[in-house]
Amino acid sequence: MASHSLYFLLSFLSVSYVTLLSESRTTLKLNKFVLSVHQDDKTSLYVADIYKRTPPLQIPFVVDLNGRLLWVTCEKNYFSSTYRVPQYHSTQCARAGAHYCHTCSSKARPGCHNNTCGLMSMNPVTGLSAMGELAQDVLSIHSTRGSNLGPLVKIPQFLFTCAPSLLLQTVLPGNVQGVVGLGHSPISLSTQLVSYFRLSNFTSTLALCLSTNGVIFFGGSPYYMYPGIDISSPLGYTPLIISPQGEYYIQVKSIKINNKDVPLNATLLSVNGRGVGGTKLSTINPYTILQHSIFKSVTEFFTKELSDIPLVKPVEPFGVCFNLKSINKRSRVGPRVPNIDLVLHDQHVVWRIFGSNFVVEAVPGVSCLAFVDGGLNTRASIVIGAYQMENNLLQFDLARLRLGFSSSLMFFKTSCNNFNFTALP
Repeated sequence: MASHSLYFLLSFLSVSYVTLLSESRTTLKLNKFVLSVHQDDKTSLYVADIYKRTPPLQIPFVVDLNGRLLWVTCEKNYFSSTYRVPQYHSTQCARAGAHYCHTCSSKARPGCHNNTCGLMSMNPVTGLSAMGELAQDVLSIHSTRGSNLGPLVKIPQFLFTCAPSLLLQTVLPGNVQGVVGLGHSPISLSTQLVSYFRLSNFTSTLALCLSTNGVIFFGGSPYYMYPGIDISSPLGYTPLIISPQGEYYIQVKSIKINNKDVPLNATLLSVNGRGVGGTKLSTINPYTILQHSIFKSVTEFFTKELSDIPLVKPVEPFGVCFNLKSINKRSRVGPRVPNIDLVLHDQHVVWRIFGSNFVVEAVPGVSCLAFVDGGLNTRASIVIGAYQMENNLLQFDLARLRLGFSSSLMFFKTSCNNFNFTALP
């Protein structure tokens, strides 16, 4: 009997070891992940559907490129068998930078426990912040080889905050339940993926390809769009600057229109150690925001270069608009208007923006320059908005601190709408 029991135990351990080894090898092959994103018609914000909880539930989140964490409202209908709350002074709290002891006078529920960690969550559109409970739960994300969906992969103890529902104001899409942050911070989605898959050759890289139905990749290239085009092959690179708040900046040294230099105050283009000035990238701002003097110089210079096109009354929030019929000649990359070049850290490194990314039909029959006057006291002198990033691949290489950028993918007869979201058998 004893020998039989010993044989059973050894057999069980052997099977368990093989199972664990098999799972380990499977995990080691998982080094690239993907989220589908779509643009909300009413707000122009980008929304990603992410699987959370047990059993898994697909939940819509606004995508904030510079956000510090993922937050979700938990006050109603949060059901999960794997929801946990780290205790105050725990390693999870230290990792998240949560130094406030959270208390709650109501009945215990997700988002309401005592002796846990409190962490601020923020609505990135309004800037409104509120204290939330640091929590852990399962998050699942699709793996990929760059061209199709692979299996869902679980992150069992993903850190996030349960935020009060007051943060879900009308400025956010009506169906979203929170915000997913991708910033360079300890518990953003991109950082936690790097931490969890650190043994699987996962590279600390985030790539945005925004469009009506776009995609976000986590992990290194290649990234394929129909009909099998590797959109990561024609990238240019420029240093990526991380602000003290974990936001993504680049160095724009000058702006050219029609290959001519726009006169600018160069001191505004440099970012200082406090994250003031310079050029930030944002998925929250729908259009590029320019400090007032930069806005004035760019719009005046552009209208002179397009002097044969009559101006019409501006449509808010834009400052320069044209009759659509006057610029109706089109190419593969939009209206035939002068290109706008962002000259980066080196005069030979240029991010060229074509008409499809800076001319927008504001109302029927009226086209406007998709730039907004940010006033005199902007924290970043230039904020490159989502419209300017559409159908461009932006690869945030956080290991090498560089931004890879394509110009319009329409040159390659594809777009960010063309990722194949069919799951592989």
